[in-house]
Amino acid sequence: MGPLVPLILGLGESIIKRVWPDPADQAKAQLELLKLTKDQELESVRLQLSAIIAEAQSNDPWTSRARPSFLYVMYIMLLAGIPMGFLAAFRPEMAAAVAHGMQAWLAAIPDALYALFGVGYTGYTGARMFEKRKGLK
Repeated sequence: MGPLVPLILGLGESIIKRVWPDPADQAKAQLELLKLTKDQELESVRLQLSAIIAEAQSNDPWTSRARPSFLYVMYIMLLAGIPMGFLAAFRPEMAAAVAHGMQAWLAAIPDALYALFGVGYTGYTGARMFEKRKGLK
């Protein structure tokens, strides 16, 4: 349940008690209010699932490949550790130099650029969510 649902239910119950003085009518109205709330929750879940399915079936490479591409980059970075392990076994000074070079390269990237990447990726994710909810793509 969303954070507004208990508030809406409480407000609805107080209105029901004022509008229908008969307890039987109040019970019917409260039951209808609960049904409407559950229907709204079900519709919300259905929309979320349809957006996920639509994204998975999209032919647009920007839609269907952005997150997997990011994961592929991370996989490559992790798998690069395997040859680095062998290099360290046979040429430890070269492996240390490569590791030092990578560390220096990543440290040379300004913090503002990391922040820009984070904001951009977050913005992309938010824009995709907005488009999905509005049914634009």
